[in-house]
Amino acid sequence: MWSQEDNLIKTSALIKKYGEVIAVDGIDLSIQQGEIYGFLGPNGAGKTSTIMMLLGVSSPTSGEIYLFNERYTPARLDLRRRIGVVPEKHPRGMWTWMTGVEYLELFADLFRVRNAGRRIVCLLQQVGLAEAADRKIVGYSRGMLQKLSIVRALLPDPDMLFLDEPISGLDPIGIRQIRDLVIAENREGRTIFISSHLLSEMEKVCHRIAVIHRGRLMAEDTTDKLLLKLSSAKHIELDFENLPEELIGDIGALGFVIDCSIQDGTVMVKVPTEGDYRKPLSEFLIKKGLIPLRLAEQRLSLEEAFVTITNENVSQLTGVGSTS
Repeated sequence: MWSQEDNLIKTSALIKKYGEVIAVDGIDLSIQQGEIYGFLGPNGAGKTSTIMMLLGVSSPTSGEIYLFNERYTPARLDLRRRIGVVPEKHPRGMWTWMTGVEYLELFADLFRVRNAGRRIVCLLQQVGLAEAADRKIVGYSRGMLQKLSIVRALLPDPDMLFLDEPISGLDPIGIRQIRDLVIAENREGRTIFISSHLLSEMEKVCHRIAVIHRGRLMAEDTTDKLLLKLSSAKHIELDFENLPEELIGDIGALGFVIDCSIQDGTVMVKVPTEGDYRKPLSEFLIKKGLIPLRLAEQRLSLEEAFVTITNENVSQLTGVGSTS
């Protein structure tokens, strides 16, 4: 899908130490042009230390970073200007006397944004802040501040956008607005890096996901491939108007079925992850004169996969057992 020449950010053996503590332990990342890249890890995993190095806020203890195919150091301001950043903490502080639009106009001047007024209006409308544009920032909620930060980061039209917990504290409408904005910006060609704990949203928008644990990169793959590595089974759910008593045992006796049980009136058929068993299961039911009201395949969710990783069950990802 992408070539090596399309890497916007690439790291090699990246290490960050604080005294004797190793926060980042030899990470190799490859963030490519045109993708939405998710960065996952529990608190203390090394996510923030990694991101600070990628943004040029801190320097690696050892290892190399390449940004837009050029060797990157914090001194390369020309490269840093091509990245927009939405931090976890948002603009209240010293900006409280400003209105939302005044805040954005200030940064538009700093970034020398062309057609700034039109771009500000368009972006505010996209995130649902147009009606609050002339209100002072001091009265903004946390969610409104997050949206304002995203608009500010997008103003100079950066090649790549970093989002740190972009939808934390937002209501469902706000989450949908930010999700739609991320997808729309990506369709326009912008590469997006997202660090978040709201895994259900990461699963919806990310092309690839990296998982960091204890400073090490445990996995870097597409969501589907990552979930396949983490699960040896999936479930097919069946609902019937009338459930014959012997059906559970009959289904459980099928050669491809690992287990069959009932949960809250739904028949749960456990089958191997690889392969599609809905057709043979349907054929079996039809031969018995049964037509289910519902037949749905359920895979392991990213939420469940993340719990697996944080519990250090990483052998399925690395193939070498626990890293502890």
